[in-house]
Amino acid sequence: MRSRWFIAVLIVPLQSSAADIVVSAAASLSNSFNEIGKLYEAQHPGDKIVANFAASDVLLKQIEQGAPADVFASADEQTMDRAAHSNDIDKSTRKDFAANTLVLIVGANAKSPSKLEDIAGNAYTHIAIGNPDSVPAGRYAKEALTSAKLWDKIQPQIVPAQNVRQALDYVARGEAQAGFVYATDAETQKDKVHVAMTVPTSTPVRYPIAVTARSQHADAAKAFVDFVNSAEGQAVLKKFGFRDRKSTRLNSSHI
Repeated sequence: MRSRWFIAVLIVPLQSSAADIVVSAAASLSNSFNEIGKLYEAQHPGDKIVANFAASDVLLKQIEQGAPADVFASADEQTMDRAAHSNDIDKSTRKDFAANTLVLIVGANAKSPSKLEDIAGNAYTHIAIGNPDSVPAGRYAKEALTSAKLWDKIQPQIVPAQNVRQALDYVARGEAQAGFVYATDAETQKDKVHVAMTVPTSTPVRYPIAVTARSQHADAAKAFVDFVNSAEGQAVLKKFGFRDRKSTRLNSSHI
């Protein structure tokens, strides 16, 4: 009898390359990154951008404690430096991708101070500032106010905020007469707040981005970082008021 051999072929479905990319980004990037995320998804079918917005230091703390994150975008170099020092990012993927400006805002119908020193007066009993211990915008504000010898003077007037968007909301709702935010944040509520002046900062406000060291989707995360730095991603950032990533000009002019 002729023997017959049968070869069983096990068909294993190919795994999809689609990924949920968790992007932990500074609160001031909310509007721009939501749009960039949609554009990225349109060009990478199946991939989904899961955005997590908060103060930069809070995001880094989450990453350090093991929270899932594939991309980290900070509102300052200092926080990203800490992430690099603690090996929480892939240092080879780190890039500066945008710059911003610190501004002093007041309510839309309020009178603007003529100079920074005026905020120490009685007209500004509540001044919203991000907590300098966790919010880059707050650190920039403290640096500028300390340089102007105002930080100690206005301590009783300070209303601490958990992130820069909360500082914006305090002024927009009339709960504070003035606040320190980025120019891009002020633009999102220009019907409710007015930019009184640009605030000088000795440290340029620059935004770095990197793939996290424990990313489960490193290739997709790198693709997103590259997209943010692409002409298309940069066009979105410019649309929302961010300055060129290579900008080194100090913030010194009044608006």
